[in-house]
Amino acid sequence: MGEGDRATLSVRLVDPLPLCHLDEIRIEVAQSDDMDYTPRLAGGPTEEQVAAQVWGPLRFVPGSDGADRNGHTVAPFALAVGRGRPFALERTRSPFWWEGNDREERWRDKWLNLPMRLVLTCRREGFDPWAVPYEVDVPEVPRVRFVG
Repeated sequence: MGEGDRATLSVRLVDPLPLCHLDEIRIEVAQSDDMDYTPRLAGGPTEEQVAAQVWGPLRFVPGSDGADRNGHTVAPFALAVGRGRPFALERTRSPFWWEGNDREERWRDKWLNLPMRLVLTCRREGFDPWAVPYEVDVPEVPRVRFVG
Protein backbone atom coordinates (compact mmCIF):
# COMPACT_ATOMS: atom_id res chain seq x y z
CA MET A 1 0.00 0.00 0.00
CA GLY A 2 1.18 3.42 -0.80
CA GLU A 3 1.21 6.66 1.04
CA GLY A 4 -2.15 7.61 2.48
CA ASP A 5 -3.39 4.01 2.23
CA ARG A 6 -4.16 4.29 -1.49
CA ALA A 7 -3.18 1.93 -4.28
CA THR A 8 -3.87 1.24 -7.94
CA LEU A 9 -5.48 -1.89 -9.34
CA SER A 10 -4.44 -2.60 -12.94
CA VAL A 11 -6.92 -4.68 -14.93
CA ARG A 12 -5.54 -6.14 -18.18
CA LEU A 13 -7.12 -8.33 -20.84
CA VAL A 14 -4.26 -10.56 -22.00
CA ASP A 15 -6.01 -13.33 -23.96
CA PRO A 16 -7.47 -15.19 -25.78
CA LEU A 17 -6.33 -13.24 -28.83
CA PRO A 18 -9.24 -14.37 -31.06
CA LEU A 19 -11.62 -12.70 -28.57
CA CYS A 20 -10.23 -9.27 -29.63
CA HIS A 21 -12.15 -7.34 -26.96
CA LEU A 22 -14.85 -7.44 -24.32
CA ASP A 23 -17.88 -5.23 -24.79
CA GLU A 24 -18.37 -4.79 -21.06
CA ILE A 25 -16.57 -5.64 -17.85
CA ARG A 26 -18.16 -5.06 -14.46
CA ILE A 27 -16.01 -5.32 -11.34
CA GLU A 28 -17.44 -5.83 -7.88
CA VAL A 29 -15.57 -6.09 -4.58
CA ALA A 30 -16.68 -9.32 -2.90
CA GLN A 31 -16.50 -10.10 0.80
CA SER A 32 -12.94 -11.15 1.75
CA ASP A 33 -13.95 -13.62 4.43
CA ASP A 34 -16.70 -16.20 4.85
CA MET A 35 -18.50 -14.64 7.82
CA ASP A 36 -22.22 -13.92 7.99
CA TYR A 37 -22.66 -10.30 9.06
CA THR A 38 -26.47 -10.36 9.13
CA PRO A 39 -27.60 -8.07 11.98
CA ARG A 40 -28.97 -10.05 14.89
CA LEU A 41 -29.39 -7.52 17.70
CA ALA A 42 -32.18 -5.00 18.08
CA GLY A 43 -30.84 -1.48 17.77
CA GLY A 44 -27.83 -2.63 15.74
CA PRO A 45 -27.10 -1.80 12.12
CA THR A 46 -29.78 -2.40 9.51
CA GLU A 47 -29.39 -4.96 6.72
CA GLU A 48 -28.87 -2.06 4.30
CA GLN A 49 -26.07 -0.62 6.44
CA VAL A 50 -24.36 -4.02 6.68
CA ALA A 51 -24.72 -4.50 2.90
CA ALA A 52 -23.22 -1.05 2.25
CA GLN A 53 -20.05 -1.90 4.21
CA VAL A 54 -17.15 -3.29 2.15
CA TRP A 55 -16.06 -6.36 4.13
CA GLY A 56 -12.44 -6.61 3.07
CA PRO A 57 -9.13 -4.76 3.12
CA LEU A 58 -9.67 -2.51 0.07
CA ARG A 59 -12.40 -0.77 -1.86
CA PHE A 60 -12.65 1.42 -4.94
CA VAL A 61 -12.26 5.11 -4.14
CA PRO A 62 -15.87 6.40 -4.12
CA GLY A 63 -16.53 8.72 -7.06
CA SER A 64 -13.28 7.79 -8.83
CA ASP A 65 -13.53 5.74 -12.06
CA GLY A 66 -17.31 5.79 -11.68
CA ALA A 67 -17.14 3.96 -8.35
CA ASP A 68 -20.33 3.85 -6.31
CA ARG A 69 -20.59 5.75 -3.02
CA ASN A 70 -19.52 2.72 -0.95
CA GLY A 71 -16.65 1.61 -3.19
CA HIS A 72 -18.18 -1.77 -4.08
CA THR A 73 -18.20 -1.32 -7.88
CA VAL A 74 -16.91 0.86 -10.69
CA ALA A 75 -18.66 1.92 -13.90
CA PRO A 76 -18.74 -0.83 -16.56
CA PHE A 77 -16.10 -0.50 -19.28
CA ALA A 78 -14.96 -2.13 -22.53
CA LEU A 79 -11.43 -3.46 -23.03
CA ALA A 80 -9.39 -4.77 -25.96
CA VAL A 81 -6.96 -7.69 -25.72
CA GLY A 82 -3.52 -6.32 -24.87
CA ARG A 83 -4.93 -3.25 -23.13
CA GLY A 84 -5.32 -2.38 -19.49
CA ARG A 85 -7.05 0.07 -17.22
CA PRO A 86 -6.08 1.40 -13.77
CA PHE A 87 -8.49 1.85 -10.87
CA ALA A 88 -7.95 3.79 -7.66
CA LEU A 89 -8.21 1.81 -4.41
CA GLU A 90 -8.13 2.75 -0.76
CA ARG A 91 -8.20 0.89 2.52
CA THR A 92 -11.63 0.26 3.93
CA ARG A 93 -12.71 1.87 7.17
CA SER A 94 -14.37 0.21 10.12
CA PRO A 95 -18.17 0.18 10.21
CA PHE A 96 -19.59 3.25 11.94
CA TRP A 97 -21.31 1.03 14.52
CA TRP A 98 -18.04 -0.42 15.81
CA GLU A 99 -17.05 1.16 19.10
CA GLY A 100 -13.77 1.98 20.81
CA ASN A 101 -10.77 4.20 20.18
CA ASP A 102 -8.92 1.26 18.63
CA ARG A 103 -11.65 0.36 16.13
CA GLU A 104 -9.55 1.24 13.05
CA GLU A 105 -6.65 -0.86 14.37
CA ARG A 106 -8.97 -3.80 15.04
CA TRP A 107 -10.45 -3.37 11.55
CA ARG A 108 -7.01 -3.47 9.91
CA ASP A 109 -6.01 -6.48 12.00
CA LYS A 110 -9.18 -8.28 10.89
CA TRP A 111 -8.09 -8.09 7.22
CA LEU A 112 -4.36 -8.64 7.77
CA ASN A 113 -3.03 -11.17 5.22
CA LEU A 114 -6.42 -11.58 3.53
CA PRO A 115 -6.82 -10.84 -0.19
CA MET A 116 -9.14 -8.39 -1.85
CA ARG A 117 -11.75 -10.57 -3.55
CA LEU A 118 -13.22 -9.41 -6.84
CA VAL A 119 -15.85 -10.72 -9.23
CA LEU A 120 -15.44 -9.60 -12.84
CA THR A 121 -18.54 -10.10 -14.99
CA CYS A 122 -17.67 -10.08 -18.68
CA ARG A 123 -19.90 -9.60 -21.72
CA ARG A 124 -19.15 -10.04 -25.42
CA GLU A 125 -21.67 -10.04 -28.24
CA GLY A 126 -22.39 -13.60 -29.32
CA PHE A 127 -21.52 -15.10 -25.90
CA ASP A 128 -23.43 -15.58 -22.66
CA PRO A 129 -22.05 -13.36 -19.86
CA TRP A 130 -19.51 -15.07 -17.60
CA ALA A 131 -18.09 -14.30 -14.17
CA VAL A 132 -14.45 -14.53 -13.15
CA PRO A 133 -13.66 -14.57 -9.42
CA TYR A 134 -10.22 -13.19 -8.63
CA GLU A 135 -8.17 -12.64 -5.48
CA VAL A 136 -5.72 -9.75 -5.24
CA ASP A 137 -2.94 -10.12 -2.69
CA VAL A 138 -2.69 -7.08 -0.45
CA PRO A 139 0.88 -6.36 0.62
CA GLU A 140 1.05 -5.28 4.22
CA VAL A 141 3.46 -2.76 5.63
CA PRO A 142 4.96 -4.14 8.85
CA ARG A 143 3.52 -2.39 11.87
CA VAL A 144 4.83 -2.23 15.38
CA ARG A 145 2.33 -1.90 18.17
CA PHE A 146 3.47 -1.36 21.73
CA VAL A 147 1.35 -3.01 24.37
CA GLY A 148 1.73 -2.15 27.97
